[in-house]
Amino acid sequence: MEIKTFGVIGAGQMGNGIAQVAATSGLQVLMSDIKEEFTAKGLANITKNLDRSVDKGKLDTAERDAILARIRTTTDLQDMQAADYVVEAAVEREDLKFKIFRDLDAICPAHVILASNTSSIPIGRIAAQTRRPEKVIGMHFMNPVPVMKLVEVIRALATSQETFDLTWNLCLKFGKTPAEANDFPGFIANRILLPMINEAVFCLYQGVGRAEDIDTVMRLGMNHPLGPLALADLIGLDTCLAIMETLYDGFKDSKYRPCPLLRKYVEAGWLGRKTGRGFFTY
Repeated sequence: MEIKTFGVIGAGQMGNGIAQVAATSGLQVLMSDIKEEFTAKGLANITKNLDRSVDKGKLDTAERDAILARIRTTTDLQDMQAADYVVEAAVEREDLKFKIFRDLDAICPAHVILASNTSSIPIGRIAAQTRRPEKVIGMHFMNPVPVMKLVEVIRALATSQETFDLTWNLCLKFGKTPAEANDFPGFIANRILLPMINEAVFCLYQGVGRAEDIDTVMRLGMNHPLGPLALADLIGLDTCLAIMETLYDGFKDSKYRPCPLLRKYVEAGWLGRKTGRGFFTY
């Protein structure tokens, strides 16, 4: 099946990044969100990213304008009936994702593949909300999407080989490096990453070290480009908490218990970079 129009549900940090790489690859893109202010902000972020590439000499102005011309925004989910492939990039809430997939299943033609950018929720649970479980797959991009090369491709129990192959090839078309993961909570990336971040939060909570020192140890001692607490702020502490809760619920193992301090920060609205305050102030 040839993909010509690529749908993206969600115009936030992940959604607009996915829309940008899809449009850059030559696809027509339909980016949807619930309010025009959200789609406008997403499109403005794409424009800013592309302008930066022009300033660095990586793109010329004609290429930038052509990429932007391939992106259309909408607040009407019904418009997704024109898409050949749809990726959901909504917030990490199971109830919301389930509703989106039920709605997309009713809207999109039967041949359309429905992918989720979920960072932790098992794809089989999402697929069960539809009448096309063989056409549901995980397509987990990394943040920031235009820069990071990895895409986790998650195959659920019912996912067909055709769906998997098409998704894998789509990642390659986007200039990404796909890696296959089986359908467990957190997949590969966040099953490894989030417990490390959570343990760093426990170190802060228990007074083992200050935030600056915890991150310095991991950057300079372990050669990580970004410390775990700064990375948590970049991801969003609400997203980190949601992933840890998915791991804890999925494995019923105390080693995945979210740190109380992480929960306290989220309850206070200190979510990281997007609110100006997390473990650090921005």
